[in-house]
Amino acid sequence: MDAKNVLPIYGSDGVHAESKLRDQSFVMMGHHCHSCFELFYVESGDCRFLIDDHINDLHAGDFILVPPMALHYTRYVFGPCRRTVVLFRQEDVLSEVRQLMPRAENFFWETNVFRTPEAHRAQVAACLKQIVAEDRIGDERSALLRKMYLQELLLLCGRVCRFVSELPSDIQTTDRQILQAASYISKNYMNPVTTTDIARAVGFSANHLSRKFRQVAGIGLHEYLVFVRLHHAAQELISTDDLITTIALRCGFSDSNYFKDSFKRKYGVTPRQYRKIR
Repeated sequence: MDAKNVLPIYGSDGVHAESKLRDQSFVMMGHHCHSCFELFYVESGDCRFLIDDHINDLHAGDFILVPPMALHYTRYVFGPCRRTVVLFRQEDVLSEVRQLMPRAENFFWETNVFRTPEAHRAQVAACLKQIVAEDRIGDERSALLRKMYLQELLLLCGRVCRFVSELPSDIQTTDRQILQAASYISKNYMNPVTTTDIARAVGFSANHLSRKFRQVAGIGLHEYLVFVRLHHAAQELISTDDLITTIALRCGFSDSNYFKDSFKRKYGVTPRQYRKIR
């Protein structure tokens, strides 16, 4: 995973948004994460969204909220899909608004899928369109207007949307097996597991699971295992004072040099530098 897949905050003046039509010909560079929140909305069509160890098939009217530094990837395997993405920082959301969301402050630090009833989609779309329009105008009033429209959007979602606490029921059986593999990695990344161990846990051969995992999730099975380990190591680097070697071992890396090289490829800096700048 290259450092370019770790994206900075989109802009330096708060809330930003873009709306684009994607189809099956669009292929993302790879999984990525960034230091801001991402609110992803499907206006029309369908898409597949992988975030950490969850796979969601999103449909028109669906939102997914992506917390900072969460690994995610979108695939447009079902045909044309128009999506709008809103990027924002914690300070862009008023404390009064945060308190009115489900689970209050915790809402923003968890992956959340929520669905807009058809009767309210026009209202949601209009609010999103205002944010996108102000991003294009970009005058001295735009930053504040984008922030104000974000408050309106979040309050509207909190009022009318249905929040989903489990995976959509229409994910196919094979996708559930891929999800099971991702879940197995999430629970066992700290152990010396191999792709063969993961495949055995879900009832596939290693070769078949690797091909299927890349096809469905857009990332190689081993690459995903390494990314999960690096993701947890990065969190420990900024939340503990433990030795870097200790963190590497605890996150499943048996070779400290491999850990350091992999970490720098993903984050663009060494583990020691990352600890200093975060």
